[in-house]
Amino acid sequence: MSSLFDDIRGYFEEVPHAIECGIRVDHLSAERVEMALPFREDWLGDPARGLIHTALISMLVDNASGLAALAALPGPGRVATVDLRVDYLRPALRDLELYCEARCIRLASQIVFVRAEVWQADRAQPVASSQSTFMRSAASKTGMAQ
Repeated sequence: MSSLFDDIRGYFEEVPHAIECGIRVDHLSAERVEMALPFREDWLGDPARGLIHTALISMLVDNASGLAALAALPGPGRVATVDLRVDYLRPALRDLELYCEARCIRLASQIVFVRAEVWQADRAQPVASSQSTFMRSAASKTGMAQ
């Protein structure tokens, strides 16, 4: 487990905007990652209706999914986002944190496949769902079967 915590420290060193945005890691294991993004007024894309800009959702998903990809690796490594698809299911509302859970669904020799879900107050009412792929660096591939 200590290498996983080394990865999270290294992850935030590589992605300083995650710290600037206030992202917090609520759960980290090889099986799943859960992150939260606290609400800020400047997150609003539609202030009149109190709706959070969808770019914040994508950013949270990319961070949670990338960390889930890293956590699934058998050892230290690096990944890069190849494809990130986000389906926006309902508006994200002001004054509520955004939560994202991401899980690696397949770890291949060169690609990591991740699914994620975003919600606010009620996990049963997701704001968005996502599927993404990450390319593994050469150092991440040792010992993996195809």
